[in-house]
Amino acid sequence: MTHQLCIVLDFGGQYNQLIARRVRECGVYCEVKSFKTPIDEIKKLNPSGIIFTGGPNSVYKDDSPHISKEIFELGIPVLGICYGCQLMAYTLGGSVSTCVNSEYGKTNTFYDSSSPLFSDCPELSSQNISWMSHTDFVSNIPDGFRITAHTDNCPVAAMENLQKNLFAVQFHPEVNHTVAGLSIIDNFLKKVCRFCGDWTMQNYAQTAISQIKNKVGDGKVLLALSGGVDSSVAAALLAKAVGNQLTCIFVDHGFMRKNEGDEVEAAFADWDINFVRVNAKEQFMSKLRGVSDPETKRKTIGEEFIRVFEQEAKKIGKVDYLVQGTIYPDVIESGSGDAAVIKSHHNVGGLPDYVDFKEIIEPLRMLFKDEVRQLGIELGLSDVLVWRQPFPGPGLAIRIIGDITDDKLLILQDADFIFRQEIAKANLDRSINQYFAVLTNMRSVGVMGDSRTYDYTLALRGVTTTDFMTADFARIPYDVLESAAARIVNEVKHVNRIVYDITTKPPSTIEWE
Repeated sequence: MTHQLCIVLDFGGQYNQLIARRVRECGVYCEVKSFKTPIDEIKKLNPSGIIFTGGPNSVYKDDSPHISKEIFELGIPVLGICYGCQLMAYTLGGSVSTCVNSEYGKTNTFYDSSSPLFSDCPELSSQNISWMSHTDFVSNIPDGFRITAHTDNCPVAAMENLQKNLFAVQFHPEVNHTVAGLSIIDNFLKKVCRFCGDWTMQNYAQTAISQIKNKVGDGKVLLALSGGVDSSVAAALLAKAVGNQLTCIFVDHGFMRKNEGDEVEAAFADWDINFVRVNAKEQFMSKLRGVSDPETKRKTIGEEFIRVFEQEAKKIGKVDYLVQGTIYPDVIESGSGDAAVIKSHHNVGGLPDYVDFKEIIEPLRMLFKDEVRQLGIELGLSDVLVWRQPFPGPGLAIRIIGDITDDKLLILQDADFIFRQEIAKANLDRSINQYFAVLTNMRSVGVMGDSRTYDYTLALRGVTTTDFMTADFARIPYDVLESAAARIVNEVKHVNRIVYDITTKPPSTIEWE
């Protein structure tokens, strides 16, 4: 089954992946591409719609991202957002200037509800709040355009050329703070681009199973099973596609959460799959002793994973394919296209140059985390697996700042276990999307039993998010934090100070390393 395609052209803004997620929420398949993507390649992709993202640059500067005017002549509807709005105006003969009064945050916006973007949205019949973030603005619109929204300080908050199906908004409809923002995006996709909205996890499951069957044929498949949501969903997908041709290998690298290795093994005990557990803690620890740099940790663990899989594959016999639970945020953060490398995920940027398999299959590579969960439900996975706490492939190795030792691992396993217990006890385990402890490499003075201590500082982290591309810190009640902190310092040796991380993503990432 071939889905209609919307292309999101990336100009370097902080909300770019969120735009893609919102398009998917509207039931439309989309992919993020660099603004440098050649026009001929865009033509071959045959998109039914194109969205320009925001970006940090000023469009009138020579070194800013630009795009060929030809893209507006393809007959494909285009929506420009923020920088994309200014780029459209500038490229087509309008003017962009520096704001006298910049706009940031919630802004009262006046809409023309006759525009296809704002029609059938009662909230936008006259005025409401949009989310602005700009220092430049469109000062003169190009010929053939009309203004469809404005604010007190921005005369062109939206514009359109109906004849050519070109639309632009200065604000960010993809951000929740913009009232009816999702409806604006949906209007562009459904009313302007005529997408039918067939992107569902039911359709995806059927298509993916069929594609895997055709690719694998009668070959053997090896799955990297961590027990987390992503690899578990990948396992269910592969089990339906190739049955007993699949062997799932769970590599226990020694950096799992407390008791987790046994829990993963128990979770798959009744599955009709070949399950192999490899206890490889010493093998991984020998490679990581003395290593402090987080990128080196990730790349070392990534390569060692592959080496272990190769060793196990030889025991099984000839294995043609390796399957990984890589998802879209992993790809983006590891530096997809022109995106900056935020951190190399062990199953993307951490892969070695040579891998002894015919091919690596990544059936979840284009899915966001919440789509993976929906797919898991569609495939009949239990709630225990579908809603399991997200856990990075390198495990606690990247939640220990600095070098890794057996003592540090035990400290973090015990502290993290207590924190998760207290969150569950407070019935917050489904409302906080990810929560964990980090053992910092900082020590500080404390007092215990009338004696001076000089022990580790432990950081607690909790976030709320829908797509894991952006995240807010969780407002965990003080009494829950107090209970967790008291238990940790009393029950875990060598920790005498607890701090709570209240930064959002961006500017930080969810994990510390």
